[in-house]
Parts: sequence; C-alpha cells; structure tokens
Amino acid sequence: MPGFVLKRFGSLVLTLLLLSLIVFAVTQLLPGNVAQMILGPYASEETQAALELQLGLNEPLWKQYLEWIGGFLRGDWGESLRLSQDIQPILLLRLQNSAYLAIASLAGVTVFGIGLGVIAGMRQNKPSDHIISILAFIAISLPAFVTGSLLIILFAGGVWNFLPGSGYMSPSEDIGGWLLRLILPTVTLMLLLLAYVIRMTRSSMIEVLSANYIRTARLKGAPERVVVLRHALRNALLPTVTVIAMNIGWLLGSVVIVEEIFSYPGIGSLILFSVSNRDLPLLQASVMVVGAITGLANLAADIVYVYLNPRIRYQ
Repeated sequence: MPGFVLKRFGSLVLTLLLLSLIVFAVTQLLPGNVAQMILGPYASEETQAALELQLGLNEPLWKQYLEWIGGFLRGDWGESLRLSQDIQPILLLRLQNSAYLAIASLAGVTVFGIGLGVIAGMRQNKPSDHIISILAFIAISLPAFVTGSLLIILFAGGVWNFLPGSGYMSPSEDIGGWLLRLILPTVTLMLLLLAYVIRMTRSSMIEVLSANYIRTARLKGAPERVVVLRHALRNALLPTVTVIAMNIGWLLGSVVIVEEIFSYPGIGSLILFSVSNRDLPLLQASVMVVGAITGLANLAADIVYVYLNPRIRYQ
C-alpha cells in the first residue's frame, strides 16, 4: 500500500507538471503581454519596454516558466493585475468559500444519492424504483441556470420568500445567515450530481446482488441487512466513489454558473473574473490549484478502493 501511494503521488506530480506547462504555454499564446495589460493601451513604447525589462518578459520562455513555477511552489503566486493584490490570500479565501459549498453538496449527494440508489437497486422494476429513476432523469436534464432560477423564484421570490436568493455571509459573522445562504446553491449543485450517483449506485447494486457470493450469504441465513450493508454495498460503491471523486474538481472549478446566479464569491467566479479581465497570473494560479485538488481527490478515491474491496491488489 505505501508503495502504491508513492507511485500514485509521483504520477500526480507529473500530471501537475504537465498541467503547468500547458497553462503557461496557453497564456503565453494570448495576444498582448503583462506589461500592456498593466500600463494600458496608451502607454509609450519606452515605458512598456522598461516594464517588460523589469518583469523579465524579455527572458527566454523556459526561464520565465522556471521562475513562475518555482515561485508558485514557494508560495509566491504573484500579484493580480486587476486587483493589485497578492494572489495567494485572494485565492485561498475564494477557495475556502467554494469548499463550504462543495463539502455541503458532496455530503448531500453522498447521503441521498447512495441511499436512493440502494433503494432503487434493491427494488428493481418496482414502483419506488421507477419513481426514483424518473426523478433522477428530470434532475439530470435541467441545466444549472434553470434549476437555480427556479429555486430562487420558489424560495426567495414570488412563491415562498423565506430563503436569501443571493449573496454571501461569513460564518464568523453570522452562522445562521451563512447556512441560509448555502441552501439554494447547495441544492442546485446536488441536483446536478445526484442523478449520476443514483444511477451508478443502482446499476452497481443490481449487478452485485445477482452475484454468487450474495446468493451464498443468503443461503447461509445471513440477515438481509448484513447481506446488503456488509457484502453488497461495499463492492457496489466502487464506481460511485469514482464518480464522486472525479466531480470534486468540477465542484470547485466549474460551478461558475451557480456562483454567478447566486452571487456567490467562490473560485469559479474568480476564474471567470480572471478570464474576462485577462488577469493572467490570477488565471494561472487558479487553474493550478483546482488541478491539484482534483488530482488529490482521485488519489484519495484509489486509496478508498482498497478499503472498500480488499480483493483489489495494486502492483
């Protein structure tokens, strides 16, 4: 197991190295440069040339890359061109806000998705299975902006006005207001992932429950609760763990629409801000952080595999 973790961690390091090369290359291919963005379109050529020399933009690209990635690894993530502030505290604060939203969404998806998937798998082709499947298909067919808008209309606007529809409040400021403002964006994200988890868990449960070792456990007189929880569920959860782990990065970095709808200051809206304002240092740091979190989530999923199914052996 330690050897497997070290190998997977080494693979993660190589993946992030490749990601850093791609991010740096793509940002370098964009028209203009950092000096033009800082000084604006009306700066003289002499002023721009002096700033390029100061920032090291005249250096070879390989040297610029090494300086950038070295500074990133040391915790020096640069300065935002538009905000004129150090990137690290801005990014960590936005990451913390998105983490609140992602953790709440993942907890809801894990509890309700796995629970409903197990029920549907155990009651295959029965009314409860059909109802859960229909609701899952409806949830997966609705885009995030539709679901979010409907929730705002229902619970923060015209029908029942008892939840805030936008904004953010720090938990240190008001824990109650913070929780209330998490409900609607969390439910929107949950509905996007819930259908995938339900369908995956249902399919896995149906397959596992028809296995020979499940029949053997039942013939030996094991209670149905023991058969389902101890023998079937652990093996059925392997594909579900993959789905959940692969979507952690999506929750942190691809929830731009949800954060924009609810005016939620997370890392997704920060990435959108950096793209629309061509804030290259902020964009580079944001993408690297999201990539690192996604890779660590997949590493954690591989480790969980061994716990759920001891028969798995990694070479």
